[in-house]
Amino acid sequence: MSLFGLGRNQKTFRPKKSAPSGSKGAQLRKHIDATLGSGNLREAVRLPPGEDINEWLAVNTVDFFNQVNLLYGTLAEFCTPESCPTMTAGPKYEYRWADGVQIKKPIEVYEYRWADGVQIKKPIEVSAPKYVEYLMDWIEGQLDDESIFPQKLGNHCFSQIFDVGMVVCTLEIVQALLIYLSNFDTNDTDLGLIPLPGTPFPPNFKEVVKTIFKRLFRVYAHIYHSHFQKIVSLKEEAHLNTCFKHFILFTTEFGLIDKKELAPLQELIESIIPY
Repeated sequence: MSLFGLGRNQKTFRPKKSAPSGSKGAQLRKHIDATLGSGNLREAVRLPPGEDINEWLAVNTVDFFNQVNLLYGTLAEFCTPESCPTMTAGPKYEYRWADGVQIKKPIEVYEYRWADGVQIKKPIEVSAPKYVEYLMDWIEGQLDDESIFPQKLGNHCFSQIFDVGMVVCTLEIVQALLIYLSNFDTNDTDLGLIPLPGTPFPPNFKEVVKTIFKRLFRVYAHIYHSHFQKIVSLKEEAHLNTCFKHFILFTTEFGLIDKKELAPLQELIESIIPY
């Protein structure tokens, strides 16, 4: 997003992800850009009236992934195995990560250990850059899985169905056609604008989204605790703070991160959203 573009080299940690397509995806993307352009972040995170919450979460999840990707890419040359041998984020606790479950143990820092529950089942201690690499790989895997994140959202047009040489006749499509035809203007010959429903989201979609945001938060926590002075020296603290404020407002609006997960940056968060 242009509002959050960093001035340095616009270098990303990995290639930017594209938001879900389809006319609904473009419509939501346009709404996000317009509200962000107004500078009102609280308004920007709210679900637009009449929109599907899962579609809104999907489009924004891709955007927040790209934001963190851009932020960390700016710091990647300074976050090395030598400078950051563990994934830490401030005082008081150690965090061990096993398939999204945290186990706390009092020590000197918040330390995140990686396990995805699939290839790495037992939490392992890795350097911060390796941890972020694992984290980004895992998130990309979720975003690329069309059974979790459909690549085409609602409002597909009738002509597009025929363009691919097949008609998928479901109850939802029949209902959409009946509603459209009941209001059909006989002077309007553009049948390509008939709105049809998009690919359904899985029942556990919000839980997947919550895990993604919990893990993206850990990158912010590491940046603030381990690299904030470098951010200041690059004169990018305003960009970081705006990105994080947007992130926290969004996660708070939809209850995406448990309060206990936010402990490493609690004071900063309370300055944004007083509890």
